[in-house]
Amino acid sequence: MSSSGSSNSISSDNELNNIVDVAQYPLANSAFRKQCKAMLDESGVLVLPGFVQPSAIQLIQQEGVTHQSQAFYTSSKHNVYIQPNDDSLSGDHPRNRSITSSKGCITTDQIPAESYLLTLYNSDEFRHFLCAVLDEQALFEYADPLSSINLHYAADGQELGWHFDNSSFAITLLIQKPKAGGVFEYVKDARSSDKNEMNYPLVKQILDGEHKPSTLEIEEGALVLFRGRDSMHRVTPTEGDITRMLVVLAYNTKPGIALSESARQTFYGRLGTS
Repeated sequence: MSSSGSSNSISSDNELNNIVDVAQYPLANSAFRKQCKAMLDESGVLVLPGFVQPSAIQLIQQEGVTHQSQAFYTSSKHNVYIQPNDDSLSGDHPRNRSITSSKGCITTDQIPAESYLLTLYNSDEFRHFLCAVLDEQALFEYADPLSSINLHYAADGQELGWHFDNSSFAITLLIQKPKAGGVFEYVKDARSSDKNEMNYPLVKQILDGEHKPSTLEIEEGALVLFRGRDSMHRVTPTEGDITRMLVVLAYNTKPGIALSESARQTFYGRLGTS
Protein backbone atom coordinates (compact mmCIF):
# COMPACT_ATOMS: atom_id res chain seq x y z
CA MET A 1 0.00 0.00 0.00
CA SER A 2 1.52 3.32 -0.99
CA SER A 3 0.80 7.00 -1.22
CA SER A 4 2.07 9.76 -3.45
CA GLY A 5 5.46 9.99 -1.75
CA SER A 6 5.20 13.73 -1.11
CA SER A 7 8.45 15.41 -0.09
CA ASN A 8 6.58 16.78 2.91
CA SER A 9 5.39 13.39 4.12
CA ILE A 10 8.14 12.73 6.70
CA SER A 11 7.79 16.08 8.42
CA SER A 12 4.00 15.76 8.10
CA ASP A 13 4.03 12.47 9.96
CA ASN A 14 6.22 13.94 12.69
CA GLU A 15 3.69 16.74 13.19
CA LEU A 16 0.64 14.49 13.03
CA ASN A 17 0.51 14.14 16.83
CA ASN A 18 -0.11 17.90 17.04
CA ILE A 19 -3.17 17.57 14.85
CA VAL A 20 -4.85 14.17 15.28
CA ASP A 21 -6.02 12.65 18.55
CA VAL A 22 -3.79 9.61 18.00
CA ALA A 23 -4.64 8.16 21.42
CA GLN A 24 -8.27 7.79 20.36
CA TYR A 25 -7.49 7.14 16.70
CA PRO A 26 -4.28 5.06 16.25
CA LEU A 27 -4.05 5.42 12.48
CA ALA A 28 -1.26 2.87 12.02
CA ASN A 29 -3.00 0.14 14.04
CA SER A 30 -4.24 -2.64 11.75
CA ALA A 31 -7.11 -3.65 14.02
CA PHE A 32 -8.34 -0.05 14.17
CA ARG A 33 -8.11 0.24 10.38
CA LYS A 34 -10.14 -2.95 9.93
CA GLN A 35 -12.77 -1.71 12.37
CA CYS A 36 -13.13 1.57 10.47
CA LYS A 37 -13.31 -0.24 7.11
CA ALA A 38 -16.05 -2.57 8.42
CA MET A 39 -18.11 0.41 9.62
CA LEU A 40 -17.73 2.23 6.30
CA ASP A 41 -18.56 -0.90 4.29
CA GLU A 42 -21.69 -1.55 6.33
CA SER A 43 -23.21 1.91 6.51
CA GLY A 44 -21.55 3.83 3.68
CA VAL A 45 -20.35 6.46 6.13
CA LEU A 46 -17.69 6.69 8.83
CA VAL A 47 -17.69 9.54 11.37
CA LEU A 48 -14.70 9.96 13.67
CA PRO A 49 -15.65 12.64 16.25
CA GLY A 50 -12.82 14.74 17.63
CA PHE A 51 -10.39 13.38 15.06
CA VAL A 52 -8.60 16.73 14.94
CA GLN A 53 -7.68 18.13 18.33
CA PRO A 54 -9.46 21.31 19.53
CA SER A 55 -6.24 23.38 19.52
CA ALA A 56 -5.61 22.46 15.87
CA ILE A 57 -9.23 23.15 14.88
CA GLN A 58 -8.99 26.59 16.49
CA LEU A 59 -5.95 27.45 14.38
CA ILE A 60 -7.63 26.22 11.20
CA GLN A 61 -10.74 28.26 12.05
CA GLN A 62 -8.59 31.36 12.40
CA GLU A 63 -7.00 30.67 9.01
CA GLY A 64 -10.45 30.26 7.50
CA VAL A 65 -11.66 33.59 8.85
CA THR A 66 -8.47 35.35 7.72
CA HIS A 67 -8.69 34.05 4.16
CA GLN A 68 -12.47 34.11 3.69
CA SER A 69 -12.22 37.35 1.70
CA GLN A 70 -10.38 35.36 -1.00
CA ALA A 71 -13.24 32.87 -1.41
CA PHE A 72 -14.96 32.43 -4.75
CA TYR A 73 -18.73 32.27 -4.32
CA THR A 74 -21.08 30.33 -6.54
CA SER A 75 -24.80 29.69 -6.68
CA SER A 76 -25.77 27.01 -9.15
CA LYS A 77 -28.78 25.07 -10.39
CA HIS A 78 -28.41 21.36 -11.05
CA ASN A 79 -30.32 18.09 -10.94
CA VAL A 80 -29.56 15.41 -8.35
CA TYR A 81 -27.55 13.40 -10.88
CA ILE A 82 -25.25 16.36 -11.70
CA GLN A 83 -25.87 15.68 -15.40
CA PRO A 84 -27.40 17.65 -18.28
CA ASN A 85 -31.20 17.44 -18.28
CA ASP A 86 -32.91 14.71 -20.28
CA ASP A 87 -35.14 16.53 -22.78
CA SER A 88 -37.22 13.40 -23.34
CA LEU A 89 -38.59 13.83 -19.80
CA SER A 90 -40.66 16.64 -18.30
CA GLY A 91 -39.07 19.50 -16.42
CA ASP A 92 -40.55 18.37 -13.11
CA HIS A 93 -39.42 14.75 -13.56
CA PRO A 94 -36.97 13.68 -10.80
CA ARG A 95 -34.27 13.36 -13.47
CA ASN A 96 -34.62 17.05 -14.36
CA ARG A 97 -35.80 18.66 -11.13
CA SER A 98 -33.83 21.85 -10.46
CA ILE A 99 -31.82 21.94 -7.23
CA THR A 100 -29.93 24.92 -5.77
CA SER A 101 -26.45 24.84 -4.23
CA SER A 102 -24.49 27.84 -3.00
CA LYS A 103 -21.15 28.25 -1.22
CA GLY A 104 -17.83 30.02 -1.06
CA CYS A 105 -14.53 28.23 -1.56
CA ILE A 106 -10.81 28.77 -1.16
CA THR A 107 -8.44 26.39 -2.89
CA THR A 108 -5.21 24.52 -2.24
CA ASP A 109 -2.96 27.38 -3.34
CA GLN A 110 -4.76 29.72 -0.92
CA ILE A 111 -4.12 27.49 2.11
CA PRO A 112 -1.18 28.86 4.18
CA ALA A 113 2.03 26.88 3.75
CA GLU A 114 2.24 26.28 7.51
CA SER A 115 -1.40 25.15 7.81
CA TYR A 116 -2.22 21.94 9.64
CA LEU A 117 -4.50 21.15 6.69
CA LEU A 118 -1.48 20.72 4.41
CA THR A 119 0.35 18.73 7.09
CA LEU A 120 -2.57 16.34 7.45
CA TYR A 121 -3.22 16.04 3.72
CA ASN A 122 0.44 15.27 2.94
CA SER A 123 0.95 12.79 5.79
CA ASP A 124 1.84 9.30 4.58
CA GLU A 125 0.43 7.80 7.76
CA PHE A 126 -2.91 9.52 7.15
CA ARG A 127 -2.99 8.40 3.52
CA HIS A 128 -2.09 4.82 4.44
CA PHE A 129 -4.99 4.85 6.90
CA LEU A 130 -7.34 6.16 4.23
CA CYS A 131 -6.13 3.54 1.74
CA ALA A 132 -6.83 0.75 4.21
CA VAL A 133 -10.30 2.02 5.10
CA LEU A 134 -11.31 2.87 1.52
CA ASP A 135 -9.73 -0.31 0.11
CA GLU A 136 -7.57 1.64 -2.33
CA GLN A 137 -3.99 0.79 -3.32
CA ALA A 138 -2.81 4.39 -3.30
CA LEU A 139 -4.07 7.97 -3.07
CA PHE A 140 -2.56 10.92 -4.93
CA GLU A 141 -2.97 14.67 -4.85
CA TYR A 142 -4.53 16.49 -7.80
CA ALA A 143 -2.16 17.58 -10.53
CA ASP A 144 -3.66 21.07 -10.64
CA PRO A 145 -2.92 23.64 -7.90
CA LEU A 146 -6.54 24.17 -6.81
CA SER A 147 -8.40 20.93 -6.21
CA SER A 148 -6.65 18.90 -3.49
CA ILE A 149 -7.81 20.91 -0.46
CA ASN A 150 -10.95 23.04 -0.61
CA LEU A 151 -12.29 25.02 2.34
CA HIS A 152 -16.01 25.63 1.87
CA TYR A 153 -17.97 28.46 3.47
CA ALA A 154 -21.75 28.37 3.90
CA ALA A 155 -23.17 31.58 5.38
CA ASP A 156 -26.77 32.14 6.45
CA GLY A 157 -29.12 30.66 3.82
CA GLN A 158 -26.45 28.87 1.81
CA GLU A 159 -26.81 25.13 1.25
CA LEU A 160 -25.68 22.08 -0.66
CA GLY A 161 -28.71 20.73 -2.51
CA TRP A 162 -29.69 17.08 -2.97
CA HIS A 163 -27.31 15.20 -5.25
CA PHE A 164 -25.30 12.06 -5.91
CA ASP A 165 -21.50 12.22 -6.07
CA ASN A 166 -19.57 11.30 -9.19
CA SER A 167 -16.64 10.02 -7.12
CA SER A 168 -16.71 6.81 -5.12
CA PHE A 169 -15.73 8.47 -1.83
CA ALA A 170 -15.51 11.86 -0.14
CA ILE A 171 -13.32 12.89 2.81
CA THR A 172 -14.38 15.93 4.82
CA LEU A 173 -13.48 17.69 8.05
CA LEU A 174 -15.88 20.03 9.85
CA ILE A 175 -14.02 23.16 10.93
CA GLN A 176 -16.81 25.42 12.20
CA LYS A 177 -20.38 24.50 13.06
CA PRO A 178 -23.16 27.07 12.53
CA LYS A 179 -25.68 28.10 15.18
CA ALA A 180 -28.35 26.07 13.39
CA GLY A 181 -28.97 24.34 10.07
CA GLY A 182 -26.10 22.93 8.07
CA VAL A 183 -27.33 19.39 8.76
CA PHE A 184 -25.97 16.53 6.64
CA GLU A 185 -28.88 14.37 5.42
CA TYR A 186 -28.63 11.26 3.27
CA VAL A 187 -30.52 8.26 1.93
CA LYS A 188 -28.28 5.22 1.54
CA ASP A 189 -28.43 3.26 -1.73
CA ALA A 190 -31.01 5.52 -3.33
CA ARG A 191 -29.80 4.32 -6.74
CA SER A 192 -27.45 1.75 -8.29
CA SER A 193 -25.12 3.58 -10.67
CA ASP A 194 -23.23 0.41 -11.66
CA LYS A 195 -26.48 -1.11 -12.89
CA ASN A 196 -27.70 2.22 -14.33
CA GLU A 197 -30.77 2.01 -12.09
CA MET A 198 -31.66 5.62 -11.22
CA ASN A 199 -34.64 4.78 -8.97
CA TYR A 200 -36.75 7.78 -9.98
CA PRO A 201 -39.69 6.89 -7.68
CA LEU A 202 -37.53 7.02 -4.54
CA VAL A 203 -35.70 10.14 -5.73
CA LYS A 204 -39.08 11.83 -6.22
CA GLN A 205 -40.15 10.88 -2.70
CA ILE A 206 -36.95 12.33 -1.28
CA LEU A 207 -37.29 15.58 -3.23
CA ASP A 208 -40.96 15.89 -2.22
CA GLY A 209 -40.12 15.37 1.44
CA GLU A 210 -42.07 12.10 1.57
CA HIS A 211 -39.07 9.92 2.51
CA LYS A 212 -37.32 10.72 5.78
CA PRO A 213 -33.54 10.81 5.34
CA SER A 214 -30.91 9.75 7.82
CA THR A 215 -28.92 12.54 9.48
CA LEU A 216 -25.37 12.75 10.77
CA GLU A 217 -24.49 14.51 14.00
CA ILE A 218 -21.18 16.13 13.11
CA GLU A 219 -19.24 18.34 15.50
CA GLU A 220 -16.16 20.48 14.90
CA GLY A 221 -13.06 18.35 14.43
CA ALA A 222 -14.94 15.33 13.07
CA LEU A 223 -13.50 13.47 10.09
CA VAL A 224 -16.15 11.99 7.79
CA LEU A 225 -15.65 9.40 5.07
CA PHE A 226 -18.73 9.05 2.89
CA ARG A 227 -19.63 6.97 -0.14
CA GLY A 228 -22.01 9.26 -2.00
CA ARG A 229 -22.12 7.82 -5.51
CA ASP A 230 -25.31 5.88 -4.78
CA SER A 231 -26.39 7.59 -1.54
CA MET A 232 -28.37 10.76 -2.20
CA HIS A 233 -27.39 13.54 0.19
CA ARG A 234 -27.52 17.23 0.97
CA VAL A 235 -26.54 19.82 3.59
CA THR A 236 -29.49 21.93 4.77
CA PRO A 237 -29.25 25.75 4.68
CA THR A 238 -27.07 27.39 7.31
CA GLU A 239 -29.05 29.41 9.86
CA GLY A 240 -27.58 32.29 11.85
CA ASP A 241 -24.51 34.50 11.75
CA ILE A 242 -21.86 31.79 12.21
CA THR A 243 -20.57 30.56 8.86
CA ARG A 244 -20.29 26.81 8.43
CA MET A 245 -16.74 25.88 7.41
CA LEU A 246 -15.96 22.46 5.97
CA VAL A 247 -12.76 21.16 4.42
CA VAL A 248 -12.82 18.68 1.55
CA LEU A 249 -9.65 16.58 1.32
CA ALA A 250 -9.67 15.33 -2.27
CA TYR A 251 -7.47 12.53 -3.55
CA ASN A 252 -7.23 10.55 -6.78
CA THR A 253 -6.56 6.84 -7.10
CA LYS A 254 -4.15 7.50 -10.00
CA PRO A 255 -1.32 10.04 -10.29
CA GLY A 256 -1.24 13.06 -12.58
CA ILE A 257 -4.98 13.74 -12.70
CA ALA A 258 -6.24 17.32 -12.73
CA LEU A 259 -9.78 18.60 -12.42
CA SER A 260 -10.97 19.63 -15.87
CA GLU A 261 -10.52 23.27 -16.89
CA SER A 262 -14.28 23.73 -17.26
CA ALA A 263 -14.89 22.38 -13.76
CA ARG A 264 -12.15 24.57 -12.28
CA GLN A 265 -13.59 27.64 -13.98
CA THR A 266 -17.06 26.78 -12.68
CA PHE A 267 -16.11 25.90 -9.10
CA TYR A 268 -13.18 28.27 -8.52
CA GLY A 269 -13.54 31.04 -11.09
CA ARG A 270 -10.00 30.46 -12.37
CA LEU A 271 -7.72 27.72 -13.71
CA GLY A 272 -4.73 28.07 -11.42
CA THR A 273 -2.26 30.35 -9.76
CA SER A 274 -1.99 33.57 -11.75
